Amino acid sequence: MAFAIVHHFPGGTKENYEASVAAVHPPNGLPDGQLFHAAGASPGGWTIIAVHESKQSWEQFRDGILMPRMQAGIDGGFPSPPQETEIDVSTLLP
Repeated sequence: MAFAIVHHFPGGTKENYEASVAAVHPPNGLPDGQLFHAAGASPGGWTIIAVHESKQSWEQFRDGILMPRMQAGIDGGFPSPPQETEIDVSTLLP
């Protein structure tokens, strides 16, 4: 079952996003197991929506790439952790 994660970064900016995504995504695509990625300005900050093949796929990306790189510090990245919402996706259309 597909799994979505929504991250809202209060006070986040496009510049924070660009620095962060450059540090955690492959140069020309999505991480293994990620099916969809959308991001943009939202009330009070910046929001990222990612859909993965499964919750396990998300956890592998989170634990193996995202968290280690964020904990090491991303120059120009988001200054604080996001507000997080998890969604068990029941419908995913092309």
